[in-house]
Amino acid sequence: MLIRFVIYSVIIIAMAACDKAPVEQAPNIKSNSREESNDIWRDAPYEPTWVDMRLIKVGEHTYYAQGTPGSATEHDGFISNAGVVITNDGVVLFDALGTPSLGYLLLSKIRELTDQPVRRVIASHYHADHIYGLQVFKDHADEQGVEVWAPKGAKEYLGSEAAKNRLKERQESLFPWVDDNTRIVPPDVYIEKQQQFSLGGVQFSIEPLGSTHSQGDMMLRVDSDGVLFSGDLIFQGRIPFVAGNTTVWLEQLHQLDVDKINVIVPGHGQALTDVVQAVSFTTRYLQYLHDQMGAAVDELIPFADAYANTDWSRYEKMPAFVANRPNAYHVYLRLEQQSLQ
Repeated sequence: MLIRFVIYSVIIIAMAACDKAPVEQAPNIKSNSREESNDIWRDAPYEPTWVDMRLIKVGEHTYYAQGTPGSATEHDGFISNAGVVITNDGVVLFDALGTPSLGYLLLSKIRELTDQPVRRVIASHYHADHIYGLQVFKDHADEQGVEVWAPKGAKEYLGSEAAKNRLKERQESLFPWVDDNTRIVPPDVYIEKQQQFSLGGVQFSIEPLGSTHSQGDMMLRVDSDGVLFSGDLIFQGRIPFVAGNTTVWLEQLHQLDVDKINVIVPGHGQALTDVVQAVSFTTRYLQYLHDQMGAAVDELIPFADAYANTDWSRYEKMPAFVANRPNAYHVYLRLEQQSLQ
């Protein structure tokens, strides 16, 4: 409790700090030339993508692929992160990226480092930019089969019209990397409670968060390496996408236990060794949405007027600012609904 209190207190102080504080970056582990990439795609079952994907080492066993900050259909869809943990008995992934082509490229990068089979993919949540690569690991990673674990809330997404409509939209906006052969892979295991597991001598902890950013969200701690994969609980370098319960989201950020965490890998953006900085940007943004839209709801100001009168200058030049108005509207409607209860 003392650690959480200290972290929360420092976050409040950090809210006044600059977002651009320098952060140490772990070294990149391999980057192929265009000629070498041609070998990857020569007999590939997916459309080639020429994005610069690298596996960046952040722990003894732990790497991540860092997407480029931007809106969902920029950079061939490579706008989110994926984690890779290599053990003596197989590989554990955290998220699978936003197209089958990106998932296939990620698998090729893993094969440059190890021949260990991919045993498990932990999905932080079921949004397109994190799961459309799952089919690659089901179809091509290992003959023994790969288990997909996801938070319980993913079940709600799978049965929704939103999931069907999103896939149809991405088959147009991200064609040819998302096409008629792209499918949404359902989880093999739904996670409802915090749990630990071990693979190849590496210890892991899974932490469901409830509905924060989406219908269901989840983090993965690589306890042996002191690395936290936060999923989209934390964003860096771009405007977050808001779709879940932001009140719960803020509560989870304030309560985040970073004891024994050396590196936080967010769902989007650069990994950070400064855990306070990692948490503070998303906290600050969500709190600002709540404060501004909450005041408008209290004063019965229509959303259009509230949005137009809010100072967005600190965020308007950031990647994915196109999501800011829908984010504000989502928060406005939720707070308005709460005020009527």
